[in-house]
Amino acid sequence: MRIAMLAPISWRVPPRHYGPWERVVSLLTEGLVQRGVDVTLFATADSITRARLVAVCPRPYSEDPTLDPKVWEGLHIAAVFERADEFDLIHNHFDFLPLTYSGLVRTPVLTTIHGFSSERILPVYEKYNGRTYYVAISQADRRPQLTYIATIYHGIPLEEFTLRREHGEYLLFFGRIHHEKGTAEAIEVARRTSLPLLIAGIIQDHAYFERAVAPHLNDQIRYIGSVGPDRRDEILGRALALLHLINFEEPFGLSMIEAMACGTPVIARGRGAVPEIVRHGETGFIVNTIEEAIEAIRRVPELDRERIRRHVAEHFTQDRMVDEYLRVYETILRQHGSR
Repeated sequence: MRIAMLAPISWRVPPRHYGPWERVVSLLTEGLVQRGVDVTLFATADSITRARLVAVCPRPYSEDPTLDPKVWEGLHIAAVFERADEFDLIHNHFDFLPLTYSGLVRTPVLTTIHGFSSERILPVYEKYNGRTYYVAISQADRRPQLTYIATIYHGIPLEEFTLRREHGEYLLFFGRIHHEKGTAEAIEVARRTSLPLLIAGIIQDHAYFERAVAPHLNDQIRYIGSVGPDRRDEILGRALALLHLINFEEPFGLSMIEAMACGTPVIARGRGAVPEIVRHGETGFIVNTIEEAIEAIRRVPELDRERIRRHVAEHFTQDRMVDEYLRVYETILRQHGSR
């Protein structure tokens, strides 16, 4: 089985700190290689992989503003499809644009839809619906007008995360700094409970940061920047709870399963995929308001951190994700062969 893995080029594979799509691509690619699958990874030239690496873009364009994203995206996608005959399957993690190449090649194309940036991109998915294959990353992110071959939750390697049985000392916000992710709401919860709050993540919306975050930073509420793999386990594991008070229909949310892998409970708004990931009263609490979040913090000592980690081991491991994608690949190749 020869797989072409098409990664985004906004960040390196695996990312140095932020880059959830690139992180999933890395985990899947390395897991497939470990199973003996012949994988060619199309990613930035500084990417690290045991697969065969093909790179057109020298560096991630989010790290180098001199690179024009549209130029390098066009060259990057073309590099895969110009070699389509070398592969049994092209696995696209690059959103909707590669679909417009799919009718030009005989090789089947599978797209993992990592979320919809806007409903305006749906016409592209609708045009190629039934002509290519789609995987959803949660039931919540499915669109009724599209046909999916599977829903496959993201998975992580448990060995990268340490179970800490004692409840932590601080609240944690872990994600991009943006209204969608609820940074201001996390600050409000910290202020009203007088608990320390660590804020970790890239500043995606600088105006929002200056307006809603920066004025509240002090000894109690601290912004520590974007946290990479070298610090992720400790920062997540030593938290009392992860505050995930999102303001949008999030398609998945890697930080939730990473926190739970450490035994850290998640307090999250029940939007998007949250109810599929967090078990209310068992691995955290699903809330609707700031008041409910504050009450949930009081109930954190009721939770068993070992049970929280076990939930991830049962549902959100890298091995389970790789197994499910292999089954999808085999199904596609059977269907494509019968055509």
